Amino acid sequence: MREFLMVLLTAAIVTYLATPLVRRIAVRIGAITAVRARDVHTVPIPRLGGVAMLAGFAAAVLLGRQLPYHGQLFETSPQLYGVLASAVIITLLGAVDDVRELDWMTKLAGQVIAGAVMAFYGVQLLSLPIGGVTVLPEPVMVTLTILVVVVSTNAVNFIDGLDGLAAGVVLIAASAFFGWSYLVSTNFDPPNVFSMSTFISAALMGCCLGFLPHNFHPARLFMGDAGALLLGLLLAAATISMTGSVDPNSSLASASAATAIFLPVLIPLAIMALPFLDIVLAIFRRTRAGQLPWKPDRGHLHHRMLDIGHSHTGAVILLYLWAGLVAAGTVSFAYLPAWVSVVGIVLLLALAIVLTRRPERHRTPVPR
Repeated sequence: MREFLMVLLTAAIVTYLATPLVRRIAVRIGAITAVRARDVHTVPIPRLGGVAMLAGFAAAVLLGRQLPYHGQLFETSPQLYGVLASAVIITLLGAVDDVRELDWMTKLAGQVIAGAVMAFYGVQLLSLPIGGVTVLPEPVMVTLTILVVVVSTNAVNFIDGLDGLAAGVVLIAASAFFGWSYLVSTNFDPPNVFSMSTFISAALMGCCLGFLPHNFHPARLFMGDAGALLLGLLLAAATISMTGSVDPNSSLASASAATAIFLPVLIPLAIMALPFLDIVLAIFRRTRAGQLPWKPDRGHLHHRMLDIGHSHTGAVILLYLWAGLVAAGTVSFAYLPAWVSVVGIVLLLALAIVLTRRPERHRTPVPR
């Protein structure tokens, strides 16, 4: 656990220290988020925070090479170098978009290239835990890998609408995934918790922790597309590298056999449930209104929280609660008796519903 702590702290410290420098660069080159009709900030804010988070992740990778146990990951496979290369590509794509907005097709092409590079280095789905272990032809698995990257990057980008929201939700997701992959790795034969999935999750947690002090309301810097796309790619990398490593027929701690079969599929989905839900609702909403699915609007989950009367900070904290409820609740089924998980989820669900339906008083309405 000491090596994981070192990886997390390195990513957090480098990200935290790099963010003010990146902010100055963003101001100088004109990477500024203007105030638009769908936005909730009232003054222009610099963006480009993803560059600072990339520096944090790169520092964690460089440190990992020198560590006794994590260093073995670099000796046996180039996969982490592939994740770093893809992270550089996706961050550069987002940074260019932050400075001068790109069209959707160019951004999609860049996401596909980043996913393809990751797959080329061996970070790809090797099997699916469906009906046992299902192995499909390699071109199909590579395509599915790229699809996971594209969906994950866009899901994080969709929820990046309030100060600290995307970074906090990804922090919760990465924490839940780290806990699950760490404990599952102890069941490997031989046990080995130093997997690529746990490493990426720990580094991702550090990047979010280092960025949040600068990004929580009132934000001094936005992560921009550079940050949202980077966080989505790293989440996808952690998920992809772990999903094919779990034998659904093995017992996962106290989980029942039936639960164990579905957990390898359900946990990655549940951990990113909030962003996935937002992107699905947005596509349905815009298509029903006769708009293009990627056309921005003011109908995301965070906008609805503000519209029913929650403050900026209150809406963010509530969405943290919902994200944590789904992620931690699903993971708990792997290690706790089912009735304990169900009781805990019901209690937290009741709390979340009550808090969501009772917004803070003396709230100044958000102008449309």
